[in-house]
Amino acid sequence: MRAKAAVTRALSEPFFMEEIEFDEPAGDEVLVRIVATGICQTDAHVRNGHIPVPLPIVLGHEGAGVVECVGPDVTMLHPGDHVVLSYLSCGHCPQCLRAHGAYCSHALAANFSGARLDGTRGLRRPDSDEPVFGHFFGQSSFATYALASERNAVKVDKDAPLDLLGPLGCSLQTGAGAILNSFASRPGATVAILGVGAVGFGALMAARLVGASTIIAVDINPQRLKLAEELGATHTLDPRGTDVGAAIKNITRTGAAYVFDTTGRADMLDHAVASLAPMGRIGLVASESDTKVAVAKLAFGMSVSGIVQGDAISQIFIPTLVQHYRAGRFPIDRLVRFYDFDDIDTAFEDAARGRVIKPVLRIAAAS
Repeated sequence: MRAKAAVTRALSEPFFMEEIEFDEPAGDEVLVRIVATGICQTDAHVRNGHIPVPLPIVLGHEGAGVVECVGPDVTMLHPGDHVVLSYLSCGHCPQCLRAHGAYCSHALAANFSGARLDGTRGLRRPDSDEPVFGHFFGQSSFATYALASERNAVKVDKDAPLDLLGPLGCSLQTGAGAILNSFASRPGATVAILGVGAVGFGALMAARLVGASTIIAVDINPQRLKLAEELGATHTLDPRGTDVGAAIKNITRTGAAYVFDTTGRADMLDHAVASLAPMGRIGLVASESDTKVAVAKLAFGMSVSGIVQGDAISQIFIPTLVQHYRAGRFPIDRLVRFYDFDDIDTAFEDAARGRVIKPVLRIAAAS
């Protein structure tokens, strides 16, 4: 099978549109015709050299598409099924066996090595010996086709809007899962969200869904704060010139029960700690190295933990989010701007400059 792919050949350089060739699906693999794929901040981090991967590589890890064919060991998926692609795990390590695949012992190799777990790549340039790496998050969805696994291809209803659903595989799953799974937030909770990009908005919409009484969105982008109010934030804060911790304590009186920090900034972690109620919890999806001062201030049963993929079991969680979207309770369409596949560089630039919350590349029709 031959496909068109946006290949990252050098760091911080434009994508190269190239033809690549795939092996037939082996074992539990599925070949998916990609309909659309979200662009995630992790793609940008890799492209800019902040996360090491082999080059040249096909990135992309929020794919959605139609199963084209399946490997001999696949039992749950069939050609024609609509799927959302998510992160890959080995399925056999202690974490996977305890239904915590996001913390798989082989997560780095499965998602960032550029190859299958056995070291093979399964894709190549036609008529060339030059290597090309793929299997990014077990998919590499910046292409017209992707080799994925039955473990990270999540079947969804065929009448759901497939071109909208790709971001559920990573950014929106991470944000919503932080609230619903990691925190197990309950009605009446107080939640502060530091940074309302796609992950932050996933958390915000989930906080509203679960019935949080106070939802505080913190960001420097006034358009995003306005949208946050429309989507359920009860309060918004611009951290510039504001003592965020004091402001959140003033709003909540005792502090927030849950603070979700999507920014990865050490100074925002200081704000997060200062915002907590006794026995409050901080969830991080990224962090700078200089966090010792902030963490040292934790007391009164407070805790901080890293959150990966919202502690979600994608096969269960993504269809649930699709149901919430279709019922009007999780309006992901408010976050998305569509781009043609050939405009991938523009989409990355718009995301970097904060012009768009969730860029999605349309690659093919679902039918």
